[in-house]
Amino acid sequence: MAHFAQINEDNIVTQVIVVNNNELLVEEEESETKGIDFCESLFGHRNWVQTSYNGNIRHNFAGQGYTWDSENDAFYAPTPFPSWSLNDDFIWEAPVPCPEDENTYSWDEENQEWKIVELTIE
Repeated sequence: MAHFAQINEDNIVTQVIVVNNNELLVEEEESETKGIDFCESLFGHRNWVQTSYNGNIRHNFAGQGYTWDSENDAFYAPTPFPSWSLNDDFIWEAPVPCPEDENTYSWDEENQEWKIVELTIE
């Protein structure tokens, strides 16, 4: 199965659909163009880009709300916090690395630090 992301005028993914591989075949080779034509025939909207569930193409699997960066041929998630930046693999990174230990952490944007999450069992 192949996946295609519909992109709006602001380069934001509005939906991701699954397309049977049979719809992509041209002389037994998969064709992204044929998949785009198939999506357009279903929805009447031309802005479709193939995405890969296992991240083999375009860095990340597209999800609703993701951004399509055509210059870098990449999808990336919405920014989790204003202080975070995209790395070369189009993954958001905090300005301070998360500690790697047995604790669970959450990012505190106001103080620009990782805070331990206190887990309670009831």
